[in-house]
Amino acid sequence: MLQDAQERAVAAVRPGVSAEQVDAAARGPITAAGLGERFLHRTGHGIGLEVHEEPYVVAGNALPLEPGMAFSVEPGVYLDGEWGARIEDIVVVTEDGCERLNNRPRDLVVL
Repeated sequence: MLQDAQERAVAAVRPGVSAEQVDAAARGPITAAGLGERFLHRTGHGIGLEVHEEPYVVAGNALPLEPGMAFSVEPGVYLDGEWGARIEDIVVVTEDGCERLNNRPRDLVVL
């Protein structure tokens, strides 16, 4: 469910889509799984000169994405006192979608 949420959010990134639409793409699968109230933070934030900056990928931010914007896509689910999980990629908006800047295995690894 969390991997699906992260993949859906990355797939939603393209010019003209609002930051809040990317957030909604991540929240959909998590909410459908009954864990919406456990997604406690925004889906992402800009990457640049500051640790956190625009575009803030969160409900209520209608800012349209533009080519060249760089930001995190990091949905997470947290159960108090039990566990938490977050999956994060850094993306850059391209002319027709986005590019992931980090490469990581996409399969679950159990240690």
